[in-house]
Amino acid sequence: MAKKVIENYKNLWQIEKDFRISKTDLKVRPIFHHLKDRIEAHIFIAFAAYTIYKELERLLIKNKIPISAKGTIELTQTIYAMDFILPESKQRKMINLNLSEEEKLIWNVIR
Repeated sequence: MAKKVIENYKNLWQIEKDFRISKTDLKVRPIFHHLKDRIEAHIFIAFAAYTIYKELERLLIKNKIPISAKGTIELTQTIYAMDFILPESKQRKMINLNLSEEEKLIWNVIR
């Protein structure tokens, strides 16, 4: 029994790190809901955001991109694109505007 407690205590740093990510990078804050559906929705959204964050982190490591997930989120806020439909062919086009080298690396991973 004591061995399991010690093993779980050693993993506590990972749980604390995950809560820190939720509070800082994802800006998840407590919201005081009273209805069961709203409480569940809030938990679901926070969990979905964390899952997407961890997947982004995994993709960055897999593709050997030396940018953190937090840095990637900040960089994506500066990516601008034009989305339009050609009048004759009705074909939809999307053009990214002036991507930096870091933004190009990220764009190739997340699209």
